[in-house]
Amino acid sequence: MRVLILGGTREARELAHIATGERGFEIVSSLAGRVRAPLLPEGAVRIGGFGGAEGLRVWLAANDVTAMVDATHPFAAGISANAAAAARMSGVPLVHLRRPGWVRQAGDRWIRVPDLAAAASQTAAIGERVFLTIGRQGVDAFAGLTRQWFLIRAIDPPEGALPPRHELLLARGPYAFEDESRLLIQHRIDVLVTKDSGGDQTEAKLVAARTARIPVVVIDRPPLPEGAQVVESAAQALDWLRERPIRRD
Repeated sequence: MRVLILGGTREARELAHIATGERGFEIVSSLAGRVRAPLLPEGAVRIGGFGGAEGLRVWLAANDVTAMVDATHPFAAGISANAAAAARMSGVPLVHLRRPGWVRQAGDRWIRVPDLAAAASQTAAIGERVFLTIGRQGVDAFAGLTRQWFLIRAIDPPEGALPPRHELLLARGPYAFEDESRLLIQHRIDVLVTKDSGGDQTEAKLVAARTARIPVVVIDRPPLPEGAQVVESAAQALDWLRERPIRRD
């Protein structure tokens, strides 16, 4: 049973690890190649795009893929849409592996917004010193905010326009609560901006903001394709794969 994992997340690496050790599975993980030094999963890996939904459909057929798991980042809407379209065209079963989003806790001062533009608008209204933790993509949405100062954290340097007043911090999680609290204090942060990525790798910043009573602008996830089948963990994805019929040529 040949399985394509569209990866790049911790859950994708966990699934590759446990499924590679399962008899009867041949696992291929695909990474988009947007991070310069990605953490590689166990087993076979391909890096780079497919050329849209049609390119993915052709690749699935050429490589005799039995099932596909979309375990990309919750904000990788384009890849998820292409996966759903390719699955429909090819008849290859598809499941979306998505870690649960974060849940607001007592003491949180969250402002939920639907997209980056709304996040920039809210940030301009409530903050002077901003901790921007949305990754390297989308930072240009804040480039027009000339009054605020930004601490921008990402794994790789952002591309495109940046806010004129900023400091760039290149780092990869997980992050500890003590370190996040220290950053807020040292840089006199008065608003945090984040995507609702979920998971415990970067959740400490939310706890630090809650403790410091700092408002958090939380960008909602884009919706998954209509009719998407979803699991929330690598273990659930493996159970789904085990339920697929094994094709015997």
